[in-house]
Amino acid sequence: MPPSSLGTALAFHDVSKRYGRTWALARLTYALPAGRSLLLTGHNGSGKTTLLRLVATALSPTAGQLQVLGRDSVTERDAVRREVGLLSHASFLYEDLSAHQNLVVLGRLLGLESPEDAAHALLTKVGLTRRSDSPVRHFSAGMRKRLAIGRLLMKKPALALLDEPFGELDPAGIRDMEGFIAELKAAGVTVVLATHLIEQGMTLCEERLHLQDGRAVAA
Repeated sequence: MPPSSLGTALAFHDVSKRYGRTWALARLTYALPAGRSLLLTGHNGSGKTTLLRLVATALSPTAGQLQVLGRDSVTERDAVRREVGLLSHASFLYEDLSAHQNLVVLGRLLGLESPEDAAHALLTKVGLTRRSDSPVRHFSAGMRKRLAIGRLLMKKPALALLDEPFGELDPAGIRDMEGFIAELKAAGVTVVLATHLIEQGMTLCEERLHLQDGRAVAA
């Protein structure tokens, strides 16, 4: 039987994912307690992004069972998606809309009472107030990353998945990102952080899972 989901944010039981003849993940069994933060490490191609996409329900396991926040990632996909926030290489931003409009659209989809006010507050938090009315297509990579974290914070997820969140950020941006992650943790959000900056990751996370060729190994 799969590991108990009581008090568990993530429960992998013999989870495998195959692309053609290549196994990106192979028989992974692992459990992460709710409210803990996980540092996910491994070289490029080790399976980190595949793992995050499985948790975000963008992919389904080839074999095994994955429970996210006590729900089956396949049969209860929509419920899982409502509780999970993903910061990935793809920003999922509307290029022709301004930063403010991007957040207002999300706020309305989430059913917020005052999405305009929430958008303004978040743009201030992520340091984009001066560019709030600029179309996203004119943003630098670092500015896009700041707006993407604003989207994630607006959703208020129970589980936050962060795929290389420090990439494309200057030193000030990295410090801000560390602050955002600390804020999520303080709010009781379970955080999964995939990064090559291991020393920084270890200061932010209590748990560590190291992948090699799709398998969990000792770091």
